[in-house]
Amino acid sequence: MTTNTPKPEVLHYTAFSSTPDGGNPAGVVLDATGLGDDEMLAIAAGLGYSESAFLTAPPEGLGGRAYGIRYFSPRAEVPFCGHATVATAVALAERTGPGELVFATRAGTVPVEVTEVDGALRATLTSVEPRVEEIAAADLTEALAALGWPPADLDPDFPPRIAFAGARHLVLAAATRARLADLAYDFARLEALMHRLDLTTVQLVWRESADVFHVRNPFPVGGVVEDPATGAAAAAFGAYARELGLVPADAVLTLYQGADLGRPGELTVTLRAGDPRVRVGGAGTRIG
Repeated sequence: MTTNTPKPEVLHYTAFSSTPDGGNPAGVVLDATGLGDDEMLAIAAGLGYSESAFLTAPPEGLGGRAYGIRYFSPRAEVPFCGHATVATAVALAERTGPGELVFATRAGTVPVEVTEVDGALRATLTSVEPRVEEIAAADLTEALAALGWPPADLDPDFPPRIAFAGARHLVLAAATRARLADLAYDFARLEALMHRLDLTTVQLVWRESADVFHVRNPFPVGGVVEDPATGAAAAAFGAYARELGLVPADAVLTLYQGADLGRPGELTVTLRAGDPRVRVGGAGTRIG
């Protein structure tokens, strides 16, 4: 006798936008109990979003509204994904109400606060403890060659670094908005370098003002050319900017991402003096 295993319900949400046509879409499976790695990867690949999130049973001791969570790009599992975390938190809040949530990720424990303002839900995650490291000169040369960026196109006030706040990202700052807008890179070459350095995305930034930045995120290791809005990279960038003294220890930064892809999004990065962790927040809404 054969039995048919029910297919999991896959929800579609976008993060860092209050409208379905903005921000970064993610697949959300609120009950991934019984799904194997191959099945979760197949769902993520079928959706084609940069990442999808799958909720599992939490480890013991995390308390009330706690969940295990795993993230898959169309090609592989990733340790942490900010936009899929925001999307999942909004999906849960629609069903159980706003409040505090806790997600157990491969990168560590990530608290999320969901609030409702004027009928709209907004989720703010608190990253794991970040770190920032230098990049070898040869690796930087290779990254710029893969991007097609001459070294003179970098902003000298923003030294290249690798930053981590749940996942590793190479931070490179463009000297002009035009340089940021002109993104046409060697997919295979950048992917090979990112695998070697264990990078999730490359965080390309341009500073508009003291606390406003425009960002883009090539994501070839995930099987997509560019991520429309990247919460993990935003957290890593916040840690980077604080450590290098580019922003105050207490700061609220606004990151605009996705406009060059036709999916505008807005990420809020909050830094608090005395707390190494970085908070990243934004709106979220269901698609369709």
